[in-house]
Amino acid sequence: MADTSALAAILKRATDAGDVPGAAVIVGNKNGTIYEGAAGLRSLGSDTAMTPDTVCWIASMTKAITAAAAMQLVERGKLSLDAPISEVLPVLGKVMVLDGFETDGAARLRAPHTAITLRHLLTHTSGFSYDIWNADIGRYMAAHQVPGVISCQHKALTTPLVFDPGKRWEYGIGIDWAGKAVEAASGMKLGQYLEAHILGPLGMADTAFKIGADQRERRAAIHVRTPEGLVATTIELPQTPEFEMGGGGLYSTVRDYLKFCRMILNNGSLGGVRVLAPETVAQMTANAMGPIRCGVMKTALPASSNTVDFTDGMQWGLSFMINPETTATGRSAGSLAWAGLANSYYWIDPVRDVAGVFATQILPFADPKALALFQEFEAACYAAA
Repeated sequence: MADTSALAAILKRATDAGDVPGAAVIVGNKNGTIYEGAAGLRSLGSDTAMTPDTVCWIASMTKAITAAAAMQLVERGKLSLDAPISEVLPVLGKVMVLDGFETDGAARLRAPHTAITLRHLLTHTSGFSYDIWNADIGRYMAAHQVPGVISCQHKALTTPLVFDPGKRWEYGIGIDWAGKAVEAASGMKLGQYLEAHILGPLGMADTAFKIGADQRERRAAIHVRTPEGLVATTIELPQTPEFEMGGGGLYSTVRDYLKFCRMILNNGSLGGVRVLAPETVAQMTANAMGPIRCGVMKTALPASSNTVDFTDGMQWGLSFMINPETTATGRSAGSLAWAGLANSYYWIDPVRDVAGVFATQILPFADPKALALFQEFEAACYAAA
């Protein structure tokens, strides 16, 4: 990357304008870090600057790490991609499909026509959904006192499917269940497994479900965008959860997450440590759901997310979003990406040998100003290459 001065200017301009409270970014390739930077504040109202080692809730960026853990166990014969996952998690053999509501409001449920598999869970084709983007699931949860998944309560995972497994794509709690499968197959708590087999080996010392004392000193506040502007909150995931949320529970830094991205660029290894077999990385980074394509995620809870339309027509791997054509920012066809609810984003481009991570802490998701800043940052990375 020849000239990175524009990257710093982009961040400073956005934070000076108040578009985001603070942002941390990093870009790298197979060999190491190319650029890292930050601008703005960890929390509005404080004087603590955002830095590349600022700890953020990375939310659904957790999914790829949990998927890597599941695929390690596939490599070892402890899990199967295409066998019924009920062989490992019997409760998933009893999950029903929500087929609408009776006139009295009662949920109409039926047995699914096909069994859920790990592939379904990792590609969001299992039929599980999120209430954020599915009003019917929200209605079911309200009627049955099911808490939201970020409560990290076991009952949060007791929602029905919204379609038969393998029939279509809908973003949901499938990878939380994949985390449960990792626990069942390994005999370890998810956080313990990740630390032993992924986070520790990759040197991701600031990544965990539980915020350590050192990490807490560097944690950014989650902000909410209101009509009056951005407001810092005290929102934090439960630190003694009933279950560790494999679909969205990790805290991390952009520096740490780049290590995971670089491991993928290096076909499963980093710094002489192999985490995944090259064949497994190839499998994870290819379309894993056949002719099914992603659709628009229309918000059902505007306080949590705006409508997300950058997924329309995309493919899904195990468990990355894959763009089948070159994007406007310059990202190559076949690149990998996803995001976290508090407006953190990443991409991995094996063709151009580049990966980038962007983190701010704002709700709702797909915040127009945060997303525009991420896209401007990504485009500038390719322009500077």
